[in-house]
Amino acid sequence: MGRVAKKRKEVLAKYDLSKPYSITDACDLVKNITTTKFDASVDISVRLGVDPRKANQMVRGTVALPHGTGKDVKVLVLCTPDKEADAKAAGADHVGLDDYIEKIKGGWTDIDVIITMPSVMGKVGALGRILGPRGLMPNPKTGTVTMDVAKAVEEVKAGKIDFKVDKFGNIHSAIGKVSFEGTKLKDNALELIGTLNKLKPSAAKGTYIKSIFISSTMSPSIQIDAKSVAS
Repeated sequence: MGRVAKKRKEVLAKYDLSKPYSITDACDLVKNITTTKFDASVDISVRLGVDPRKANQMVRGTVALPHGTGKDVKVLVLCTPDKEADAKAAGADHVGLDDYIEKIKGGWTDIDVIITMPSVMGKVGALGRILGPRGLMPNPKTGTVTMDVAKAVEEVKAGKIDFKVDKFGNIHSAIGKVSFEGTKLKDNALELIGTLNKLKPSAAKGTYIKSIFISSTMSPSIQIDAKSVAS
C-alpha cells in the first residue's frame, strides 16, 4: 500500500462517511482528517432548495465572518485620484485607475477583490469579459461599488466575503484555515448559514437548506446534520 493510500485509510478510519455530524463535531473532525503539510483552507458547501434560474430564487449576498478567512486577501481599488490616499491607508494592496485597467486588459488578475466607485464603473465595466468569469467584477450588491472605498477595503480585509448560489443551487465558501480552533470554524460557519437563512426567497418551496458539507483542501467531505444549525 502506497503512502498516500495508507494515509487516506487512516483518515477514513477516523469518521463515518455515511453519518451526518453535529456542526461542533464536524469542525473539530475536519482538522483531524486533514493531512496536508500546509495550512489548508476549510470550505463549506450548502445545497439550497432553490431554482437559481428564476430571478426570484437567486441567493446572493455578503457576510462578515467573525474570525475572517485566515487568507491574506489582495485588494485592488480602482478609483479617482482624490480617493487613492484613503484606499492605501485602509490597507489596499493596489490603488490606481487607468494604469491598472490597462494591466488587466493585458491579462493581469493577481488579486482577490476589486473595489471601485460608481463614477468609474463605465471604465471598469469594459473589463467584464476578463473579470466576470473570475468572479472579480465589482457589484453594488456586494458593497464593492461604493463611494466609501476605504470602508469597503477595511471590511474585506477584516473578513467580509460575498457569495452567490451556483446553477445547481449550491453555495461554496471558505470559512477559515485548518489552523483555526474548531470553535472559530463553527462561529464562521454559523454566521454564513444564519445569513443564508435570512436571505431565503419567499418563492422557495420545501426544504430550504438541503445539505451542508465541510471539507479542507485534499480532505474528504464531512456531512453536517442540518438540524444542528437550525435557526
